[in-house]
Amino acid sequence: MATFLYRLGRFSYRRRWLVLGVWVLLLALAGAGAATLSGTMSNDFKIPGTEAQRAIDQLSERFPEAHAGGASARVVFAMPEGKTVADPAVQAAIGQVVAQLQHAPQVARVVDPYTAKSISMDGRYAFAQVSYAVQGMALTDGDREALMDAAQTGRDAGLTVEVGGDALRANPETGIVEVIGLAIAALVLIITLGSLVAAGLPLLTAFAGVAVGMAGILIATRVADINSNSLILALMLGLAVGIDYALFIVSRFRHELLVRKDGAEAAGRAVGTAGSAVVFAGLTVIIALAALSVVGIPLLRGMGLTAAGVVAIAVLVAITLLPALLGFTGERLVKGRLFGHATPDPEADGGPVPMGERWARFVVRFRIPVLILAIAALAVIAIPAKDLRLGLPDDGMQPSTTTQRKAYDLLSNGFGPGFNGSLVIVAELPAGTDPQAATMTLAGKLMTLPNVAYAAPQGLSPDARTALVAVIPKTGPNDPATAELVHRIRDHRAEIAAGTGATLAVTGVTALAIDVSTRLDDALVPYLAVVVGLAFLLLLLVFRSLLVPLKATLGFLLSVAATFGAVVAVFQWGWLGDVFGVEVTGPIMSMLPVLLIGILFGLAMDYQVFLVTRMREDFVHGAPAREAVVTGFRHGARVVTAAAIIMISVFGGFVFSGETLIQSIGFALAFGVLVDAFVVRMTIVPAVMSLLGKAAWWLPRWLGRILPDMDVEGQRLNKPEPAPAEPVTVA
Repeated sequence: MATFLYRLGRFSYRRRWLVLGVWVLLLALAGAGAATLSGTMSNDFKIPGTEAQRAIDQLSERFPEAHAGGASARVVFAMPEGKTVADPAVQAAIGQVVAQLQHAPQVARVVDPYTAKSISMDGRYAFAQVSYAVQGMALTDGDREALMDAAQTGRDAGLTVEVGGDALRANPETGIVEVIGLAIAALVLIITLGSLVAAGLPLLTAFAGVAVGMAGILIATRVADINSNSLILALMLGLAVGIDYALFIVSRFRHELLVRKDGAEAAGRAVGTAGSAVVFAGLTVIIALAALSVVGIPLLRGMGLTAAGVVAIAVLVAITLLPALLGFTGERLVKGRLFGHATPDPEADGGPVPMGERWARFVVRFRIPVLILAIAALAVIAIPAKDLRLGLPDDGMQPSTTTQRKAYDLLSNGFGPGFNGSLVIVAELPAGTDPQAATMTLAGKLMTLPNVAYAAPQGLSPDARTALVAVIPKTGPNDPATAELVHRIRDHRAEIAAGTGATLAVTGVTALAIDVSTRLDDALVPYLAVVVGLAFLLLLLVFRSLLVPLKATLGFLLSVAATFGAVVAVFQWGWLGDVFGVEVTGPIMSMLPVLLIGILFGLAMDYQVFLVTRMREDFVHGAPAREAVVTGFRHGARVVTAAAIIMISVFGGFVFSGETLIQSIGFALAFGVLVDAFVVRMTIVPAVMSLLGKAAWWLPRWLGRILPDMDVEGQRLNKPEPAPAEPVTVA
């Protein structure tokens, strides 16, 4: 591996114009393809094979008038003091709003409060249900403005009118806070590398890789259903790993250039050593992301595969385009001065003892107390994780100033909390059945169940074979009692349908949330087996050791537990919510745990590979095992620290995104990298490595003969090339 990458680095450095031209052409083609071939991103959420999804698909096929797959909005009315819906002026105002909604773009159906009887007992609250012919992400700003204009008409008439529903959920966008994260990353690069030129290269290559990757995702939307959140996740990961991977290679190039005074040789050795670590680190991230496909949820599969593709491009950019750009900069990378002083080579063996080496010697000397304190600290941080509650985001988790949250609160006040988590019972009726009588019978039996506030027929298909019954729980959508009601209906559907011959299925937001949780619980063990198993084999090839991969995996589990604890404390308990812009607390997004495990595992292995390969490099070059821990840490600590701060900065910028899922992912990844890099990899790892000593690199001989030697450390690069054979002359 190192030899191949060494030759690739030298080739890219020497043929810099050719390599640069190829990447510029690729970027141009990708940009043109994105501009002309891209399709539409969606916010469609499906979980194939579950009861809730089958019911939705069934409605779309047999009862298209219900618009089960389209966006929806709920326009909620609150009457002025002293008036009710029976007031003629109020009726006229609501009628005007409904008429305006019926002519709004993309609206397929509007059910007014008087027809649907969606009026509170005291007559002071009512709501109209709006169904759209397209999904929420297909709605334009103009479509949403028409919805809000209709609501404003009611407000002008003296009513309180608020709007909720997924019709108002726009595509997530990046903002100034993400730019601040990149600015911090740029500052860290300048301080670490001591040169504007050197600091600019990782940023330039990261942007190039992300541009190609994002364009590829946009092109893929023409033939595949890709969720809009996938673009943000790919951007987040692409920038973070792209900058980090380039930083490691640039730092190694500067060191090699100072030692060898030959640009092509320095580029070859930098790509052959640091580039090898980049390739294997990238592979662990790609494996972890691509393995999200085994969960069986299209949203996670799309997010995982698109992000994996961007990471793969980041690796290719780092080992080809970066050495080509190094060819244009040459010796300017080692002549940088910061505040009038030359920046020392962080990988040099001479000079003053750096902070990284002092820390490593401290950890090695007091390894037992350090281990106990570090593990105990992570265990304390992980305590809140025992209170982890999962769910799907709803309008109740929106900021209090939004119309969605106001509509949610009005419904709770007027109708009870269950109206925000209504269930939909889909009843398939046999031929010859009186549909009206059967539907009323079903509604009556559902009304007798515990925790049911209201049950009533909601609609009948044109062929009178599919009926809808709305069930309103007494409790809110994320209340455990509501989930129990869903299970009760499903478990006793035969008794409920007795006498009608109907076949029942339960769907709705709460039912979807339960099915998601069940699917994720069932998939978690296979997912972990795939990710951990493949990554263990990969690390086994990298380190040629059994204990080092095992230690890396156990350290990852500590990082994940602590991260889950922090996520619960901030997003569920509300600790430090003002600091991180968390206005409303609630259940954690149900997909976050498996998504976090996949992404964080790959990133954790990044620092494991970068840091421990330097320890192994010194060990295989003859250093004693415990001394190799210190010297390897000295060589890699400064760059790993900078890389971790950069990644934390990039992820941290997304904490202030307005999208709940992206906000929680950004915080979880930033905190996870913080814990894993500084507590696990830079504290626990050297302590354990010093405890194990030479045994850390033990590998059974029979296994050593089977495993290919990938030479990640570049040991073969130090061997002299065989002299060419003398020509043979024939007399």
